[in-house]
Amino acid sequence: MKQVYFSISNFQLNIIRIFGFTIVELMVVLAIVGLLAMISVPTYQNYVERVDANDTIKDLTAIQFSIDDFELTYGNLPNSLTDIGMDNMKDPWGNPYVYANHVAIPPGARRKDHALVPINSDYDLYSKGEDGVSSPPLTANPSKDDIVRGRDGGFIGKATEF
Repeated sequence: MKQVYFSISNFQLNIIRIFGFTIVELMVVLAIVGLLAMISVPTYQNYVERVDANDTIKDLTAIQFSIDDFELTYGNLPNSLTDIGMDNMKDPWGNPYVYANHVAIPPGARRKDHALVPINSDYDLYSKGEDGVSSPPLTANPSKDDIVRGRDGGFIGKATEF
């Protein structure tokens, strides 16, 4: 708070009080707000990434159950997600889920782990992740953000965690 004084002869009269902040006080407040933003924005982004990954895992689990139900009902795996009515499903990043029946694809096109061993023996089911790009080996850079089904359904999670 600043006080403005007017001098009349030997007396100082306190006529006006000006309430406000100095430039230094404003700069300190802006620095504090900036520090809070630097801490909170990356934390929020990580939270959103975890939520998107968890939503994808839930979707892949539901698709897997539908595929298993189809196999029990008809005695064979579906040819595509259209056969089970889930061809319009999209992951949180707007990409369609990928289903590949191993009967229909050659061994070289199947998803592989770091030792280049196929991660499933029946079918591959995965999301291409945020970048929307993928390649068969999970260790390839485009595949690192993929959410995959592995070990014939025993694992559903990030490709980097497989």
